[in-house]
Order: sequence, then C-alpha cells, then structure tokens
Amino acid sequence: MSIKKFIISGGGTGGHIYPAIAIANELKNKFPDAEFLFVGAKDKMEMQKVPQAGYEIKGLWIAGLQRKLTLKNALFPLKLLSSLWKSFFILREFKPNVVIGTGGFASGAVLKMANVLNIPTLVQEQNSYPGITNKLLAKKANSICVAYENLERFFPKDKTKLTGNPVRQDLMSVASKREEAIEYFNLNKDKKTLLVLGGSLGARRINQLIAKEIDFLAKCEVQVIWQCGKLYHEQYQNLSAANVQVVSFIDRMDLVYAAADFIISRSGASSVSELCIIGKPTIFIPSPNVAEDHQTKNANAICDKNGAILIKESNLDNYFEAIFEELISDEEKQMKLRTNIKKLALPNATKDIVDEIVKLLK
Repeated sequence: MSIKKFIISGGGTGGHIYPAIAIANELKNKFPDAEFLFVGAKDKMEMQKVPQAGYEIKGLWIAGLQRKLTLKNALFPLKLLSSLWKSFFILREFKPNVVIGTGGFASGAVLKMANVLNIPTLVQEQNSYPGITNKLLAKKANSICVAYENLERFFPKDKTKLTGNPVRQDLMSVASKREEAIEYFNLNKDKKTLLVLGGSLGARRINQLIAKEIDFLAKCEVQVIWQCGKLYHEQYQNLSAANVQVVSFIDRMDLVYAAADFIISRSGASSVSELCIIGKPTIFIPSPNVAEDHQTKNANAICDKNGAILIKESNLDNYFEAIFEELISDEEKQMKLRTNIKKLALPNATKDIVDEIVKLLK
C-alpha cells in the first residue's frame, strides 16, 4: 500500500491550530507510515506549536485584512500572491493525497491552489458562523466538516457533515478525576469551585470583572481558579488569596475541569466544544472583538437550547452579581444546564473528521 501524504493548514489562533494537530494525530493512528506537512502563517503561533507537537511546518507570508486603512492592508495583495505562488510549489513538491484546512488565511491560499491542482480538499469549520476564508473555499471543497447545525445556509448541503470540533482525549474522563483535581489544586472539598477562563493570552474585560467582584465571590463562599492569561498575570497575581488562585496558564485542563462546579468563559469554538463535553453550569462572556461577532453566535447556539447563560460585556456591571447568585443557589437550574449542554456534545469529532478524509483518498 502506498504511503499516504497529508497537508494540513490552519492557524493564527489556538482555535485553528489545536484542531489541526488533533486531526493529524488521529490520521497518524490510522496510517502510522503517513507523511505530514503543515502550512501556516509566518510569525504566528503555529510556527512554534506545530513543531512542539512533532510535525514539520512551512510558513507563508500572509495576514488578514485589518479593519482600518494601514500599510499592512496595502501589502495584502502582494502577500496573497506570494502565498498562492509558494503554496503552488509546496503542493507540487510534497504531492499530498488530501489537503485539510482548519481556518485562517494561510489555509485559504493552500486550499485554493489545491483546487487548481485537482487535489481533494476538506474544510473544517469550528464556528457557528463561518469566516470569510472558509465560505470562499467551501464552493470547491470536496467535504466540509462543521461543529454546529444549520450551516447549510453557508455551505453546499450535499458536502456538509456535522462532526463537531476535535477536543483533547483526556477531557473524556474528567468525572473520574475529581478527587485527584481537588488535591492537585489544593482546594477545599467542602466548598464550590468557580473556574474563570480567559484563553491563553487572557480576556481583559473578564479579568476586570473578577478583580472587581473578588469580595462578592468571597461572600458567595466559592473558591476561584482564575486563569487570567500571560498578558495580565503580573497585573493580577497580587489578588491571589485563600479562596482565589490567580494563574497565567493551566497545563492540566482535564483536572481543572474536574475540579470546577461553575465556569465563566469566552465562547471561542474550541472552548465551547470542550465545555459541552465537560457539562458544567457555564456563563459565557463572548468577546465582542472578533470577526463577524462569532463568539456571540457560538454562545447563542448553546444558550438558545438552555445549555448555558450568556452575559454581554456591556451588561456585566449591571447583571453579573444577580445572575451568579441565582445560579449558585438554584440546584434545579444547575442540573438543567448540565443536562442540556451535554446533549450538544460531539465527542467523536476527530474520528468522524478523519473518516471523511479517508473517503477522499485517491
């Protein structure tokens, strides 16, 4: 049997990179001799994260359009042509069986040229509202894997399959790790734990909220694990106290999810997919500073089915305390949220995406 070769392209944010790595790992399990090449954007985080995961990556000179007039925007046509040209030669040299795109501008150039060369392509869309790159690529893609229902309004129905987003396998068994988690984070087993997530860099508005509400949370008798992000750790680390642990980054996400009774989080695609599998009462505070306001749309996809609570950043000062107090005191509501969010989980996403890729092998 001939050795299979796969090019995987996606990046710019962890939400595009981690699914790409998860797909590669699952393909490697299926085809141990397969060859892999990642293609990303130069100077973006994938250039570090992908080699750390054990894969080769090539970088393109590409970046998205800024929302205001800048020199970077003036260079965009040149960057796009350069990326298309380089992608063409990467594809000609590597000769992949399938090209997989998980979003971001680098994947746009690679999949576009794969279409020109008649190489089968698969698009993996993480969000409930697709980005411009994937909308354009979907017309020529052979297969489109999505994480939310009702995306046929953006993509050709006959090529679209609901698979969910790849998540880490160690999250599948968090329920059995609670005792270990309480010990690991040195928590009081008789108190409820609030987990606050702002992403690897941190979420400024969520951090401001928690800093302001420290005394309120103490009155609620919850202990807090506050992941403030590396950009903000210096600013907030002095707020660590008996009931508050301020950390920049969490290595053991499986254990922190196991320890949590309540979660406050942004609603990026990967976070939402993980939280559906974890099944804890969750308050989403979407970032308003993302393309097409997709975080609000992701959160609404869960909240519309009574699976979580959504508070807009602009409403935090007026409503947070009342909403949180009601949540922690209403066990029936907690149970409903747990049940409803778990119904939306798609735990076999990575395997299902790989099954779709296998169908495209020539």
